Amino acid sequence: MKSLIVTADDFGLSIPVNEAVEQAHVDGILTAASLMVTAPAATDAVARARRHPSLGVGLHLVFVDGIPSSPPDLIPDLVGSDGRFGTDPTRLGINLFFRSGLVRQFEIEMRSQLDRFVATGLPLDHVDGHQHFHQHPTIVGLLRRLAPEYGIPAVRLPHEPLWPSWRARRPDLLRRLVWWLLAVPRFTLMKHRLNSAGIVCNDHLFGLYDSGQMTSATIDGFFDCLPDGVSELYCHPAIRRWSGIDNLPENYRCIEEFQAVAEPARRRRLEQDGVRLIPYGALTATCETGKT
Repeated sequence: MKSLIVTADDFGLSIPVNEAVEQAHVDGILTAASLMVTAPAATDAVARARRHPSLGVGLHLVFVDGIPSSPPDLIPDLVGSDGRFGTDPTRLGINLFFRSGLVRQFEIEMRSQLDRFVATGLPLDHVDGHQHFHQHPTIVGLLRRLAPEYGIPAVRLPHEPLWPSWRARRPDLLRRLVWWLLAVPRFTLMKHRLNSAGIVCNDHLFGLYDSGQMTSATIDGFFDCLPDGVSELYCHPAIRRWSGIDNLPENYRCIEEFQAVAEPARRRRLEQDGVRLIPYGALTATCETGKT
């Protein structure tokens, strides 16, 4: 059986993003959205999500290139003089490996973001991370430890399958092969660690190598090669561009991505192909049913 979760990242970043999420869920194939709880339009995002309980809303953990939830004096090594997170995830990840004192600051910030999500009253559909920073082994360990306390049901596994991905897109086979070979042992361990803590994951992810470029042609190519199991396709839709520091990269084709996931015909195609469109919550519901 083929199941597909279609997720919009950066929910709450701006009104144009929020409008795209709402319309693409009502008219198109969008089943989930990942909320940035400290983003400028987070309150508006929550209000829209309450109008559409079928939309699975998860927490988009932000540790880079964004606004923290905690006071800066509690996480001094995570923020700059402007009170924002840094923009270099590689450097941050290395520091997290070698500076044990950072773990406590990450836990403080993770708890604060989880608390903000709980305060919205929305059911927690899943957790993932801005720029996929949640894949860091230390962050995975924190998610495992906090899962019982916060009821973390599902976490995105950011692992794109090599063959279906290349068949759909064709270019950059060597680059995709190298990254895939490097990723296999890491994500196999990540999935095992999460599953052993009772946290479910997707089997496949599409969009990792094409972030910001999930146009109609790209998405249809992935649909042609969709493997069995649970796949997630993520995107960054917006109905228009906007100004300000909290913006999507200039090369992101966010309007085209919105048009791709808001197209009703694309939903009809998946129905005809026998693909089940779901949020992460459908996976956790299945797990609970299996226990009874």
